[in-house]
This record gives sequence, structure tokens and C-alpha cells, in this order.
Amino acid sequence: MAETASSKAAQPELQRRTGSDGKPRLELSGAWILRALERRLGELAPKLAEFATDRDAQWDLSGVDVIDHAGAMLLWRTWGGRRAANVVLKPEHERVFERLNVASPPRPAPARIDWLRPLEALGRGVFLVLDHGVALLTVLGQVVLDAMTLVRRPSRIPWREISANIYRTGAQALGITALVGFLIGVVLSYLSSQQLKLFGADAFIVTILGISIIRELGPVLAAILIAGRSGSAITAQLGVMRVTQELDAMAVMGIPHTVRLILPKMLALAISLPLVVLWTDAVALVGGMIAARTELGIGYTYFVSTLPDAVPVANLWLGLGKGVVFGLLIALVACHFGLRIEPNTESLGIGTTNSVVTSITVVIIVDAIFAVLFKDVGIS
Repeated sequence: MAETASSKAAQPELQRRTGSDGKPRLELSGAWILRALERRLGELAPKLAEFATDRDAQWDLSGVDVIDHAGAMLLWRTWGGRRAANVVLKPEHERVFERLNVASPPRPAPARIDWLRPLEALGRGVFLVLDHGVALLTVLGQVVLDAMTLVRRPSRIPWREISANIYRTGAQALGITALVGFLIGVVLSYLSSQQLKLFGADAFIVTILGISIIRELGPVLAAILIAGRSGSAITAQLGVMRVTQELDAMAVMGIPHTVRLILPKMLALAISLPLVVLWTDAVALVGGMIAARTELGIGYTYFVSTLPDAVPVANLWLGLGKGVVFGLLIALVACHFGLRIEPNTESLGIGTTNSVVTSITVVIIVDAIFAVLFKDVGIS
């Protein structure tokens, strides 16, 4: 047990000797307590550390009059966090070091390299993707069955929910899509103009802007913005309904989730996203037209009159068709992750993040599939 020392206790001392067996021996004496050590710590600590480098050294603490936790900790750290092999102690000082031995956790064993861990992580990822894929197909199949039922009974179609979702996902998104589309049109036109000037091909700016915006950038840009804005909102809405047990209440009352929650959102996005794509295309072309006028001196009348001949109308229909598919997929993915949220706030945040990331990834993958399947459509 640690003992308290009086103000007149002897100062801590150490003396190095050679034992009868020829091994170095360090004899400690005096009072090894906090009050006495604070004045000589800078002198004693280097000597203790130097002596501790010899593993065969003997430590004689039998001459220590009193030692407290501070003195024992100084020696314990000098010994490397464990008791030295050759130590002589007074019986009353044993308990101080026993407490340190209990308080100090054992050193962890060196970590072994698990070469199969990457393969295990890959397998878990594959099974996770398959699980989500099966769940998405299940939800999609149920939506199709419910849609067929509603077609036979039009009076049961949730028109108000569809209308409200069209307003939230379409009309309220016109501002942000217009801003981003305009800036993208300006940037694309400005960069293209710099290169076309070098070859004297200024007139081709209309074809470049028309094909790139109407066929690719417009649909993809609008879909990504809607996925981040409306997709996350859909997932959060369903997640909150899960947390507040509203989904359970609907199930108890016999109200199917697909009819009141999923189907209206899918139909709304399938209707609103093509319109948002058309709006984004128009604003982006206006931005590109302004930049082309500034950089190349191409007039607005020439740009507008040349655009229908430079860009076949098939590109417009392809872009609008992408908007319909993207809208259905974004709503389906958002509802899927919303229904899988657990009744806690942490799962709500994780589910919303996963929903947005997955929606954007799906949009890019499907756009690549469209590019391969329709590579000969609308390209003169």
C-alpha cells in the first residue's frame, strides 16, 4: 500500500554498484514520493532510463523508505510498462506494483494478416447487391400488379397523391435545374468555342451543343439533380413514416404501401422528369447560345434556325425517353431504401445517403446502356 510521506522525508537517491555475481546493481533509497520527486525528476529520469537498457541489471528497492503511486509509476514506465525481472522490494511496497500490474492491460498480440479478408469483403458485397436486387424486383412486381388492378378500377387511382408528387418533384425543381443547366451550357459552349476557333469550324458549335445537351447532358443532369433533391426527400419521408410507425399503421388498416406511397411517386417522376429534361435542355441551349454569340459572334437567329437541321428530332425523343426511365428508376430506388429503414435516426441518415448514391449510379449505368443500344439513332 502506498504510504504518505512527511515534509522531512529523505530525498530520493540512487547509486549504481556491482553485485557479488558481477552484474550491475542499482540501489534506490530515500522517499520516492511526488513531493520529493518533483524537484529531482529531471535528474533521476535519465539515469533510470539508461540503467533500464541493461536487461540483466538488478534493481534493489529495499532501501526505499516510502513510495507512492507517482514513484512507482516512474519506475513502471522505466521498465517498459511491466515489472522488471530482477527486483528486490520491501513487502509493504509489493501492493503498489501489484495495482499497477492490474491497471496496465496486457500488450495485444501482433495482428495477423488475413489474406482472405478482401475475398470475404467481395463476397459480402456481391450478396448485398443480390439482396437489394431481389428486393427491388419484388417491389417492382407488386407495383405492376397494383397498377393493373387500378387500371380496371380508375376510381381507386390516387390522383391527389400523383398530382402532389408532380408538383414537388417537377415544378419545385425548375429553379435549380435551370440554374445548373444554364451554367453547363455556358461552360460547354465556351470550351468548345476555344477549340473550334483553331480549326475555323465555328458553325459546328450548334451541332456540338445540340447533340451533347439534348441527347446526353440534359437527361443525365436533370436526373442527377432530381435524384439528389427528390429521391432523398422520398427516402426520408418513408423513413420518417417507419420511425413514427405510420407504415405499420397503414398495414394494420389494410392500406397497401405500393398503391398509396410507391406507385404515385413512380408515376409522378415518370411524368415530371421528361418535362424537367425538356426545360433543362432549353435553358442549357440558351446559355450555350449566349456564350457562342460572345465567343464566336454567331447570331441567335442563325443558332435557332440551324438547330433543327443539325440535331435530328430522334435525339429529342431519346432524351425524353431517358427521362421516363430515369424517373421510374429513381422513384423505385428511393422507395426501396425508404421502406428498408429501421426505426431509428441513424438508419434514416444512412438509408438516405445510400438512396442518393445508388440512384445516381443507376442513372449513369442505364445511360451507358442507352448509349450502346441507340448508338445509331439520331446520329447523321
